Amino acid sequence: MAIGKIVKGIGGFYYVDADDVIYECKARGNFRKQKITPLIGDNVEISINEDNCAENRIEKIFERKNSMIRPPLANLDQLFIVSSFVDPKINTLIIDKMVAIAEYKHIEPVIVLTKIDLEVDYQQYIDIYENAGFKVILCNNTTGEGSAEVRALLKGKISAFCGNTGVGKSSLLNQIFPDLELETGETSKKLGRGKHTTRHCELFKTDGGYIADTPGFSSLDIERCEKIYKEDLPLCFREFEPYIDDCKFNTNCSHINDKGCKVVEAVESGKIAKSRHESYVAMYNEVKDIKEWQKK
Repeated sequence: MAIGKIVKGIGGFYYVDADDVIYECKARGNFRKQKITPLIGDNVEISINEDNCAENRIEKIFERKNSMIRPPLANLDQLFIVSSFVDPKINTLIIDKMVAIAEYKHIEPVIVLTKIDLEVDYQQYIDIYENAGFKVILCNNTTGEGSAEVRALLKGKISAFCGNTGVGKSSLLNQIFPDLELETGETSKKLGRGKHTTRHCELFKTDGGYIADTPGFSSLDIERCEKIYKEDLPLCFREFEPYIDDCKFNTNCSHINDKGCKVVEAVESGKIAKSRHESYVAMYNEVKDIKEWQKK
């Protein structure tokens, strides 16, 4: 027996890193009966067939501290939310949805803004997220600026990189770790997004931690797979927290336009960024009519 971590899964086979050895494994059949699907990032116990007459097998999946449906990842420490200023143009709603999901899953979000060489007026975006309490890193994937700052945060952590296709996730990872040689693609002018160049999710071991390249992780996936219901949503905007309990009707306040809402007052006074509140309102309106029976 050995303890390890699932770093890749393809075609029903799982690749487990145990003591710096990668073992190809199949999952026990009883996981299917229990409706448990192994995820990339799972900590597992495996049985190793020493004489190669049978397959190695995942015997046990240890309790997860968090998990995501898409990308299918478990036990994340931090989520690097990558967005470019242009091509594709920065979209704060997409960033804020990803941030909210990270907060909901108790994963630390880090905002990475790329293509700074193509945009001059980016201080406003730094202010929005730093004032909300998030780490913001500016990157130029041509010169490598910012990549060392990202790398410093990876040590000893399990991290994922997400964002729309074309924002420079793979280019950034290649700057940090050239040996990865991840494929990159040009952004489609017609669609405003790049072709899918990353085909599967995989963890790469480096700097005492793991990083994941996450294909297709966009706002559409969040809306479809990672719904946050209205009662949980305010707590996924960390800058709301100092004001929520002071709302006049705090147990029923939607923080949209309610009378006596301290969150709204903080937006009006500039203590909370208007764009962040607009994203909250958009997300709230998407889920406000979902009934209790529909959540199951």
